[in-house]
Amino acid sequence: MNANVRDTSNPTPPVDVQQRPDSARDAAPGSQAQQGAAGAGASPTFSPLYQQIKGLITQSLQAGEWKPGEIIPSEVDLAARYKVSQGTVRKAIDELAAENLLVRRQGRGTFVATHHEDRVQFRFLRLAPDSGEPHHPPSRLIECRRMRAPAEIARQLELRAGDGVILIRRMMDFSDRPTVLDEIWLPGALFRGLTAEKLNEYKGPMYGLFEDEFGTRMIRAVEKVRAVAADDMTADLLKVPKGFPLLSVERVSYTYGDKPVEVRRGWYVTTEHHYQNELS
Repeated sequence: MNANVRDTSNPTPPVDVQQRPDSARDAAPGSQAQQGAAGAGASPTFSPLYQQIKGLITQSLQAGEWKPGEIIPSEVDLAARYKVSQGTVRKAIDELAAENLLVRRQGRGTFVATHHEDRVQFRFLRLAPDSGEPHHPPSRLIECRRMRAPAEIARQLELRAGDGVILIRRMMDFSDRPTVLDEIWLPGALFRGLTAEKLNEYKGPMYGLFEDEFGTRMIRAVEKVRAVAADDMTADLLKVPKGFPLLSVERVSYTYGDKPVEVRRGWYVTTEHHYQNELS
């Protein structure tokens, strides 16, 4: 990891900072800005210093230097490590906390976020009851099997058609009523050893299992939401009439490096629930 980045917020740069051409100095090696420019065959683009530090911290998270749930070094220690001001580090950490990769805890420090925290779980489950507090419902496994990737799933997971994938179907019950039918597709090579028995034995959230057992952390997702009519299979599993109006949510989840690691298709009964998203 290259810690020789230049703090432009300090009018007198540290004496041990290596002097480089402006284009190299403004984008730390391995930064997203530099990688994107290199991939496009264009000149390196300017990246603010705090963004460079954010990229270096993210690289350490991706490499597993600090595990989910662990405390990271203090802002003072990170500032010394990267030879920048504490304010620059604070701004980088603020963004990572806003993206739910880190969690600040008053009086305790900054920790790597984990899918076992309620605030992180509810990032990926946006269904809320029309009355009462949101809660994470129990789930029932319907099936878990390995198969060859259909063409569309392979495309979304950036696999080759026919590569091995895992298909999981499960039901989530709210107030003892079938409410969410999930169809989950995972890369087989990344989730070797995932079985129905392991899913049934694990008592925490599914993303927590992926994090604990397979070292895969979901850090962002892209969703498409539309209204659909229940077909024979979904009507039977959700205990609604065929043609019943459902909310369809299709999600692609990504880990570090914008690598897709899950395709999830969900069908939601919304007679007593709604899809809630907070925009800011």
